[in-house]
Amino acid sequence: MTTISLLRSLLLGAALLAPASSAFAAVACGSGNFDSWLAGVKTEAAAKGISQRAIDAGLSGVTLDNSVLSHDRGQKVFQQSFEQFSGRMVPPRLQRGSDMLKRYGSVLVRIEQQYGVPGPVLVAIWGLETDYGVNIGKFATLRALASLAYDCRRAEMFRGELMDALRIVDRGDLAPAEMRGAWAGEIGQTQFMPSSYLKYAVDFDANGKRDLLRSAPDVLASTANYLASYGWKRDQDFAPGTANFAVIQQWNKSEVYSKTIAYFASQLAKEP
Repeated sequence: MTTISLLRSLLLGAALLAPASSAFAAVACGSGNFDSWLAGVKTEAAAKGISQRAIDAGLSGVTLDNSVLSHDRGQKVFQQSFEQFSGRMVPPRLQRGSDMLKRYGSVLVRIEQQYGVPGPVLVAIWGLETDYGVNIGKFATLRALASLAYDCRRAEMFRGELMDALRIVDRGDLAPAEMRGAWAGEIGQTQFMPSSYLKYAVDFDANGKRDLLRSAPDVLASTANYLASYGWKRDQDFAPGTANFAVIQQWNKSEVYSKTIAYFASQLAKEP
């Protein structure tokens, strides 16, 4: 998991500690052994309209991943200042970010025309999240989400994300074997949770799939779509205190992160 993904997971951890609802008693968190619990999840998924094909492909043979639970329980409070964090994260990524702005220049122009979000903001998020797609994570997404849903710390939230991951399989965007990412379930080159993948991923390269693992145009446009959906204002500043900075905070509510992405984007915008 990238540092940014860790920040997001820390925020997720603080947000929801409620037990699973009783709507599906068969899948109550921590009940019985993992296999019997997973059987209940499969029944629930079918009741929610997810195809048996997707359920079988996504959940057959899935086992509990205790390393994921260890990561979840071992999170520490993020204590770096903006100066420390930005000083560590931005300079090593600036030159490649500038190269990416040039490489995907025409794509970024079309994305800004459609969504209003400038290229430097998107490239800054891309670089901070996964080093431009190099470090997307190695955890099997469906196994990670099932493990977190079985655990009772944030069972309801992660059960919802598990269902959404199955829906991604069902609509044909990704196969289960392809779905690898951070331990908390984020997938893709800008680390979307499955629920965000379903809501905001777009097929910008027009190949019939919303592929946030391999398609840079899809990654960048989907990230722009996310920001636009939260009210990004075209042709306006994104410095701290602006309306667009508040939109950046919807990506990750950490003020340190938000300031870092705004600073990184401003530096990229100055590149020749």
